[in-house]
This record gives sequence, C-alpha cells and structure tokens, in this order.
Amino acid sequence: MAWGVLDDRHMAAPPGTVNIGAKNETGGEYRSSSRAWKESIMVILAFSSGVTTALGPMVTPGIHLLAEKYHVSLDMVSSLIIGFLAFWIGFTTFFTASGANIWGKRPFFVISALILLATNVWGFFASSFTSLAVMRTIQGMASAPLETLVTSTVSDLFFVHERGTRLSIWGMMLTAGVLLGQTISGVIIQNVSFEATFGISALIFIPIILMMYFVVVETTWNGPLSGSASEFTIEEKGVPLAIVTEEKESYYQQLRIFRGRVSEESFWKGAWKPVPLIAYPAVLFSTVVYGSFFTWLLTISVLSVSAFSVPPYNLNPAQIGATNLPLLVVGLIGSPLSGWMADAVPKFLARRNNGVFEPEFRLTLMLIAAPLATAGFLGFGMSVANGAPLVWPVFFMALHSLSVPFASQASLAYVIDCHPKDANQAFVTINFTKAVFTFLATTYANGWMASVGPQNVFTIITVINLAICSLTIPAYMYGKRFRSLVSSCSFS
Repeated sequence: MAWGVLDDRHMAAPPGTVNIGAKNETGGEYRSSSRAWKESIMVILAFSSGVTTALGPMVTPGIHLLAEKYHVSLDMVSSLIIGFLAFWIGFTTFFTASGANIWGKRPFFVISALILLATNVWGFFASSFTSLAVMRTIQGMASAPLETLVTSTVSDLFFVHERGTRLSIWGMMLTAGVLLGQTISGVIIQNVSFEATFGISALIFIPIILMMYFVVVETTWNGPLSGSASEFTIEEKGVPLAIVTEEKESYYQQLRIFRGRVSEESFWKGAWKPVPLIAYPAVLFSTVVYGSFFTWLLTISVLSVSAFSVPPYNLNPAQIGATNLPLLVVGLIGSPLSGWMADAVPKFLARRNNGVFEPEFRLTLMLIAAPLATAGFLGFGMSVANGAPLVWPVFFMALHSLSVPFASQASLAYVIDCHPKDANQAFVTINFTKAVFTFLATTYANGWMASVGPQNVFTIITVINLAICSLTIPAYMYGKRFRSLVSSCSFS
C-alpha cells in the first residue's frame, strides 16, 4: 500500500503505475519538434480552446435582452442559445475523436477554426431567433475538436510528470474564456449590440486560424506510418512500448492538412468506443466529477444573471459581466497553482514511494476542491436569498470558481494517466456527459430558482456535489485494483 492506495494481488504495476524517469514512462511520443515548438502548440491550442469555450457563456449577460427582443421565454433562450451549443459539442465529439485517431488531429483543428469563424460572421448578421438557434447548433458541432482533442494532445506531447502544468495552461485559458468572455461581452452588449459579440469573436478567429495552420502540426501517432522506421523495446512489465523514429519531414510537408490515414481502425467502431468506456472506473469517476463541476460553474453564471438583474441589485449587462472579474482573478491564480500541485504533489508522493508514481496521487487535489465548492454554493445561495451586499455573492462565486481548476486537474489528469491510449475517446465520454448536464441545467435552472428560491437550489446542489466528491475516497483507495481489473479483462 502506497499512501493509502491499495495494492493489487494480481498485478504489481497495472497500466498507469510508472517509475518517474524510467524508460517505461508513458507520453511524449511526438518527437519531431523542439521543446519550444511543442510548448507553442500547447499554448496555441489552449488559447483557441479558451476562445471557443467563451462562445457558450459569453451571451449570458444578454439573455434577458434576447428574450425581450424575440418574445421568447428566458429558459428557451438559455436552452437553445447556450444549452444547445453545449449539447451539440458533446454529441459531435464521438465522431471528431474517432476521426482524429484515424486521420490525425490537425485537419480537425484547422477545419474547426474555419467553421467557427464562419458561424460567428453568421451570428453577427442573424436577424431572427431561429437563425441564431441554428447557427449555435452548427457552432457547437464545430467547437467539438477544440473541446475534446486538446487534452489528448497533452498526452501526445508530454510525459506523465509534465502533464499537470500543461493542463493548467489549458485550464487557465478555459477559465479566462468562461469568465473574461462574459465580462467583455457584457460591455459590448450594453454599449453596441448583442450581435456585435459574434462580430468581434469572428475577428479573433482570424489570427487563430493563421497560428493553427502554421504552428500546430500533426501530433497523433498510432503505429508505424508509411515511410517511417520503428524500433521496439520491451517495458519492464513485459508490455511492448513503441518508440518511433520518423523520417524527418520538411516544414512544408508538415503543413499538409490531410496526410491520409494514420491508423487502420474503423471509424464507426471508434465512434462507438466511448460508450463502453463509461464502465472504466477512472473514466466514470472523472466524468461525474468534471462534468458536475463545469456544469455548476455555468449554472451559477446563468443564475447570477437572473439574481443580479432584479432588485436589490438591478445590474445592467455590462455590470453583470463585470461581476466575473473577481472570479477571473482567482481562476488565473487557481489554474497555475492547481497545475503545479497536480505535478508537484504526485512527484513528492512518488519519491517517498521508491519512485513509483500512482495515478491516484492526482486525486489529492479534491481535498481542496470539495470544501471550496461547498462554501461557495452555500454562501452564494444564502447571500442572494437574503439580499446581502453585492460583494458577498460575488465573493462566494469566486470561492466556487477557485475550486473548479483543482477538480478539473484531479479528474482529467487522472484519466490521461490511467488510459493514455484511450484519452481521445475517454474525453468524448466526459464531454458528452458534461454537455447533457449543461443542457439540462441551462434549460431548467432559471425556472427551478424562480420556483424554490436561491437558497434551496444551492443547498440541494451542495448535497449533490458533496456526494460526488465523496466518490474520491473509493477511487483513491481502490483505483489501482480497478486498473488491474480493466487490464486483465482486456477492456482497453
């Protein structure tokens, strides 16, 4: 037993258990670029993912204006303009993840950015609610690659002890996208128009497309490619590890968007693969934790608009957007801190475990996420219900916002460590579940709060979230045995 992680009787080192610095340490298979190039790819994809994520919640400061303009209910606006986008992201990831395994990630990243540019132009000129709803459906489909494939790219580019820091860059960009996007869009909606938010987003995607095309080369490798040489070594545990030495491609060759198949897998088999992955304990745990924490973040965002736009606060869209600035500050602190801890704490524990790293060490970050989220939920519900000064509900929103990067790091890094080869499909499962949660929350949250009041809503959310966080205990203690079971049953 290592730090409470129970050993398995049948397998001393199931997949995911590695010696830090040993030859069998997984990850970082992409070797054709320098360290600076790899870091550039990571930053560009993280930034692009953050901007794409912002497209969902950036409209929240204007949902009341949109409902009045097109004479529809608030819940319908939340559902079709915010929730629909999230749902179609989750649905489409089944196909983009499978396609990325077969044809590589680069074509999906570039095409995604191009379609997002086009849909934002569409949104700028949209003149009806139906047009906006259809546009958001297509925008959701186009957002899928930048929602799902970035995290698995981390597995392509970096070794296990390097991933937490890089995921924190991605997490920081997501936080900035969700919160800063609303702040900026609130000012735009208040002073220009709702449609102008899409026009400015379109302008941002122009440099993204250029950076994506000229810097983000292909990182996917699923086996020996045509024209490449491979040499194989054997891991200490007897599992083959392919170390690839590709023929050097010129920069011009690397700019190809389409290079044919990089895998002989079946597309439809790959599209179905995420469904049974929910049976993997690590994937199930991470799906519930990440999906719920992200959903709560959007739920608070949507409900705060309803709470702050009426007495005693009476805030306009620009002021509502500005309430996200404190959340952004703590998010920008929490993301790098959680990323550093996601690597530093497991390495500390591994050094005192004879250099053996267990993926379950990542889950220690839930010790920070759970109490912060609990205090944030309860405090926000009570302060809004009692009409407390604005500083208090914003303070408690910031507390919850601080919990999100720690929960995200714990759950996402855990999946990558446990199932690196299935990372694409695992994140499909996670993102689809998150999309369903988000769709339901944005569809019914306003009506629910109007019916039972903010304090009851957030008390119930607190109880649900504590129950979800408590799953960390069996996941941590029995995770190694679960990984052994998955391996022995040949699920992965």
